[in-house]
Amino acid sequence: MSTDVTPQAGHAVEEKLPRKLRWYDAFAMSMTMPAALIATLGASIAGLGGWGAAVLWAISMVIAFVVNWIYIELSTMFPESSGGIAGFAAEAWKSRAPWLAPVAGVGYWLPWGSNLATYGALTGLIIQSQWFPDQTWELSLGPIHLSFPILIGLGVIFVLYGINVIGVRVTMTFVYITAAILLIPLFVFIVLPVFSSGWNPGALTWKLEGWEGLHTAVVWLYVMAWTTLGVEVCTTFASEYRDPVKDTARAIRAAALFCLGVFFLVPITLGGFAGEEAIGKDPATFFVGAFAKLVGSDAAANVMVLCLIASLVLVMLTSVADSSRVLFNMGKEGVTVRAVGKLDRRGIPMRALNVMLVLNIVLLVVLQQPLAIIVTGNLGYVLTHVLAVSGFALLRKDRPDAVRPIRLPNIFVPISIVLAILLAVIVVVGATGFSITGYGGVLELSIAIGILALGVVIWAFVRARDRRSGVPPRSADESL
Repeated sequence: MSTDVTPQAGHAVEEKLPRKLRWYDAFAMSMTMPAALIATLGASIAGLGGWGAAVLWAISMVIAFVVNWIYIELSTMFPESSGGIAGFAAEAWKSRAPWLAPVAGVGYWLPWGSNLATYGALTGLIIQSQWFPDQTWELSLGPIHLSFPILIGLGVIFVLYGINVIGVRVTMTFVYITAAILLIPLFVFIVLPVFSSGWNPGALTWKLEGWEGLHTAVVWLYVMAWTTLGVEVCTTFASEYRDPVKDTARAIRAAALFCLGVFFLVPITLGGFAGEEAIGKDPATFFVGAFAKLVGSDAAANVMVLCLIASLVLVMLTSVADSSRVLFNMGKEGVTVRAVGKLDRRGIPMRALNVMLVLNIVLLVVLQQPLAIIVTGNLGYVLTHVLAVSGFALLRKDRPDAVRPIRLPNIFVPISIVLAILLAVIVVVGATGFSITGYGGVLELSIAIGILALGVVIWAFVRARDRRSGVPPRSADESL
């Protein structure tokens, strides 16, 4: 596939991200998913029981494994796109329902773009719990809420924004450092409990009984989807790989297999050691106390908590890089305001980064709770997966002769349809019932729907303005 682009009328110069990454760079960034498990693990064990959480995390990761296997073919079809799965969805659906392109784009961008608020808030809670437990003051100014953890979170947002402004190679240096540090708490979580006298997996319970239990399970699959499906981050950087085809496929395979093992083991090992009662009392930061017990001293526990914070920094670094590229691609393709589809002279999507900065500050001071922020973004995120996975079948039908450097067996066509239906059920049940988790409600659902609707309105405005200015659509399909 040629990488040369002839500018169309109205499109001066094609904006391209520089090709500097290899597959192991994306694999390092995909390790954000095991780190992201920390944000929801405690709440899932408290709500589902230890065994319930372990089984559901395993099921969710198996679904994610198959879904991401399908994305291998799609990513090699569009090696020049920095839109990730939102780009796949737009390509598949634009001839049928072009307005789904902004739904997929905004739906995908919001959860990734809001991760600075999510894990900035969690970082603040961890620091408060470990070193400043007496800092419990709060200040409310209408919808704006300030506290010690929130101030810490705001500081983290600005620091990581600054790192991404410097450039991709500096960002990758921090990614590798934090990914290596993440291996330390993962080792402690998975291995040390098994050799501890306090590990008692037999004391874990199962809280998913009857139809109510099934409903609860589906709602939690909705919450878990953000963490398990997130290994698709590898596809977003396809346009920056030195070899888009080979590097994307290798990154997805490695990330999916690694996360499958971690997501199955951690709920059993750490949950069996910490105990459901202790987790239920403090689901957000229970692992701080578990660290101290596992390593045997408060000093060592301080080191482990620093490792844990570093793993959250990895999540946020990757999220900034991912979401800014998705928004940049949306602007470049005319799915949203074209101004954000521009690079500065160093090849950095600064305008997209600035939008992300404002979004995270607002979400952090309004929603505050990490899980509440996650469930707000999940509506569009899982919906985007529905559109992308079903898009696999549509593209097989609509473009049978398209270049597919990696072509999956035909059995994956019906598999993709089944997965799309399953994810659609999870979206409907989860989006209308996530208050079961104890986080989120009408406010969060309203924010999610409002942002998706705003994305469609902006898309319609951009298309209308392009028509008046004589800017042609980027493909014949988009003129429908």
